[in-house]
Amino acid sequence: MTINEIQDELIEEFELFGDWMEKYENVIQMGKELPVIDVQYKKEENLIKGCQAKVWLHADYKDGKVLFMADSDAIITKGLVSMVIRVLSNHAPEEIVAADLYFVDRVGLREHLSMTRSNGLLSMIKQMKMYAMAIQSKVKAN
Repeated sequence: MTINEIQDELIEEFELFGDWMEKYENVIQMGKELPVIDVQYKKEENLIKGCQAKVWLHADYKDGKVLFMADSDAIITKGLVSMVIRVLSNHAPEEIVAADLYFVDRVGLREHLSMTRSNGLLSMIKQMKMYAMAIQSKVKAN
């Protein structure tokens, strides 16, 4: 699936929920389903700056695709990073760098998250795109 197809799928899933309490429960559930990150990646250099909660993010490059792994010490934040991983992981670096992540607004996250969570979400997206740019540069150099 393309990044946009995954975003559209996510938007459709959120439309099934009537109110924001149900949507928050869905975000929390997504966080619970996030695969556990290897303990070796839960180190200071993998912490995302700009998040109030602790969020560790690691990127691998395999078979032309960037694979993201993450964890957080806060349940909603873990759900948010899980959503972004679902959208961006397993795509080519150039696709990730060029992606317009419209699902954030279409799902209503920007208007329903606190300012600190919203800033944290933007920091996660920015960090994932920076990892993709770094991988893209490294691949081109080889």
